[in-house]
Amino acid sequence: MGSIRQTYIKRVAIDLIRHYPAEFTGDFAHNKEKVLELTDLRVEADGQRRVTYKRLANRIAGYCTRYMKRRRAT
Repeated sequence: MGSIRQTYIKRVAIDLIRHYPAEFTGDFAHNKEKVLELTDLRVEADGQRRVTYKRLANRIAGYCTRYMKRRRAT
């Protein structure tokens, strides 16, 4: 059995895919970079980029990956 994701993870992932359909693929690493690029989960401090919400970005990117794989299979 798989894990059940929270509604806010699904909502953010599906909204990102609807607004930027060409940006997401079935590759997790690529989707993770796109999630960080397109959202405010990456915070800039002291001139350096730091990820402060890394776990949330991973979960959103993981759902984007799963969603895209399922969408292309049908």
